[in-house]
Amino acid sequence: MREKGVPVIFDATHSVQRPGGLGGTTGGDGELAPVLARSAIAAGVDGVFMEVHENPAEALSDGPNQIPLDQIENVLTRLLAIHHAAHPES
Repeated sequence: MREKGVPVIFDATHSVQRPGGLGGTTGGDGELAPVLARSAIAAGVDGVFMEVHENPAEALSDGPNQIPLDQIENVLTRLLAIHHAAHPES
């Protein structure tokens, strides 16, 4: 994709989704989304998509995959640190 001039974006929260994982609704492992995002940043993606919610348990959609809003600053700080360490030229 990048060779064609298209940015590569990693979808961290949908990557941990388990369709039908809660019976009639989608489940997931939201606590793993930041881990996968860190790996993607280290591998050199151009950006990361993450769903964030004040209270994922009350989200109307994809709650189990979302990152709690009160954790996002720490997640983003770590992603930036990894980006700068892995790609010092940028």
